[in-house]
Amino acid sequence: MSYMLLIHEPVGQRQSRTLAEGRAAYDRMLRFADELKSRGVLRAVESLASQDDRAARVQVREGRAQVVDGPFAEAKEMIGGFFLVDVSSREEALALARECPAAEWAMVEVREIAPCYT
Repeated sequence: MSYMLLIHEPVGQRQSRTLAEGRAAYDRMLRFADELKSRGVLRAVESLASQDDRAARVQVREGRAQVVDGPFAEAKEMIGGFFLVDVSSREEALALARECPAAEWAMVEVREIAPCYT
């Protein structure tokens, strides 16, 4: 079964860290990814850029596209990255989320991969 571990970070948290603190947190996440890879459960992993003026939202209504550029002041959190894992159960995915270093400074949401109509 595939699960997405989504990292929800408070907006502005990254900017509140020193460069050394940010690199240390990132290095911990890289080591976690390496560990998941060595266990054979990691399918994909990415860190996402901060939710700033490079971000945009797109929606199409009645054939018309609307693009809204960031930053998005109403947001209290942002998706900071994800791990896509292939494990045998929800319990195993939850165990991985508990091991994830980001769980110490953010929230790790565990979602099963499934068709959007279910």
